[in-house]
Amino acid sequence: MSAKLRHIALISDQYALQGKFYEAAFGMRTAADPRPERAVTVSDGYVGLNINPRKPGRPAGLDHFGLEVDEVEPVLARLRKKYPAVQVLKRPRTRPFAGLSTHDPAGNIFDLSQRDMENRTSVYVAAEKKQPRHISHLAVRTLHAEALAEFYADVYGLRLAERKRGDANFYLSDGRVTLMLMPWSIADYEGTGIVRPGPDHIGFEVESLKAFKERLQALGDDNPHLRPQPLGGREGEARLKLFAACCPRGEYRFADPDGVLLDVAEG
Repeated sequence: MSAKLRHIALISDQYALQGKFYEAAFGMRTAADPRPERAVTVSDGYVGLNINPRKPGRPAGLDHFGLEVDEVEPVLARLRKKYPAVQVLKRPRTRPFAGLSTHDPAGNIFDLSQRDMENRTSVYVAAEKKQPRHISHLAVRTLHAEALAEFYADVYGLRLAERKRGDANFYLSDGRVTLMLMPWSIADYEGTGIVRPGPDHIGFEVESLKAFKERLQALGDDNPHLRPQPLGGREGEARLKLFAACCPRGEYRFADPDGVLLDVAEG
């Protein structure tokens, strides 16, 4: 059985504000947390978006994701046999979404959780009914897209989807959410700021793009702190052009109040 992509982690200087944005814009629900000073977690009913306060030495933005498996040991056995250079680190019991942390061969970090691990609580315990506005994909840029696609399919059982002719991306699905692996090239960033390989953007599906845009406008009018960021200016336009060229699944592209890139399509 394939792994499930059950959480995405952000790091932010304004983590509480970020949580309010995803609640208000996408209808995500805040999870109860006995220690709200640690992080804010919101959920679409399947994926938990964990927004952590930024600490010294850690960059803001998209940070890592989390996979859930039925049994950890068979996964670790496959790792030891086929990818001995990949390491696994046991995490503290205080984390409600991860028993272990590991990485892929390109160094992208993700948490690994088993369904019955003791420290699993909150939105990570059970999948709920899909909400009208929900996370559809997580995109990662990498120098080794094909090799990583093989890694996630072979070790974690994510299913490779067919690609259209000329599409350089690889798409791996857990049946509900897609991990999108996009090739990274420094030449792609001509005319804009260079972004290192790693997590690139979050994709959402909404019930109506028109209604969603109207909601964003009203949200910013009511509370300017929750206004999303457009990709404007000369560098922003170049970034938007790259964004649109590399991700064929979205229709409306912008950034959240803290600069995390979002790609929204009508489902």
